[in-house]
Amino acid sequence: MSGAGELDLVVASMLDTWRTLVRTNGAETFERPGVYAFATPDVPRRSLFNSAGYTDAEALLAAREDLAGWYAGFGAAWTVWVPEGDAAVREVLEGAGHQLDAAPRAMLMDLAEAEQPDLSDIDWDEGDIPAACLINDRAYGWPEGTWSRFNNEGATELRTYVARVDGEPAATIATIDHGSDCEIWSVATLPQARGRGLSTALMRQGLWDAREGGCETSTLQATAAGRPIYERLGFADVGALQMWEQRPPGLAADADRRPAA
Repeated sequence: MSGAGELDLVVASMLDTWRTLVRTNGAETFERPGVYAFATPDVPRRSLFNSAGYTDAEALLAAREDLAGWYAGFGAAWTVWVPEGDAAVREVLEGAGHQLDAAPRAMLMDLAEAEQPDLSDIDWDEGDIPAACLINDRAYGWPEGTWSRFNNEGATELRTYVARVDGEPAATIATIDHGSDCEIWSVATLPQARGRGLSTALMRQGLWDAREGGCETSTLQATAAGRPIYERLGFADVGALQMWEQRPPGLAADADRRPAA
């Protein structure tokens, strides 16, 4: 697979994850051939919860003004995820008032490299979505109940892993399969539990389960802090996914960190 093809796979899997979660989380959607966006009206300040992505750059450019009007109807800040090589899209967005907010790294792993982990020294379980949401809220300093706007117990395709310390939820990851690719999602560790390798151990388990289930690759979007951890697990950096944000006048940004995996 070429470098461009690898980045395309990361984008396609990310959009499929959005579609899967939106089916149960009640978000509003905007879809045209080659363009997919969702809006979470009760979380208007956080553009991560009001994201647009695309597989066809020309379709995105043709839809940008309609997207702007659609998000304005919710009074929401919103962001467009742009592969780093799409200069035409970047220039149009910047000219329309979007600002570069973040640039997570798109990463991909060949699951032939996944190895069966030993988690015998970790207290962990699967399927506790409320605990996973609570960990994400606390890890990123968000009001309790925020992350459940993305993930909820209706998302049966989501496999959720939670590690506990002294019986309390401390770290989490989730995975979701799209064809032969496994998307890593919702990675978070509480500050007091960091440095124990909990999320890394959960990821090893999730990657092994995906391989055993027939997946051939795994993809994710990584923060700068997460990138070296994922590289040690076997993920390769295949390029940036820039987040070009537009905020309505007077809508201040919340001081939060985006949990791109």
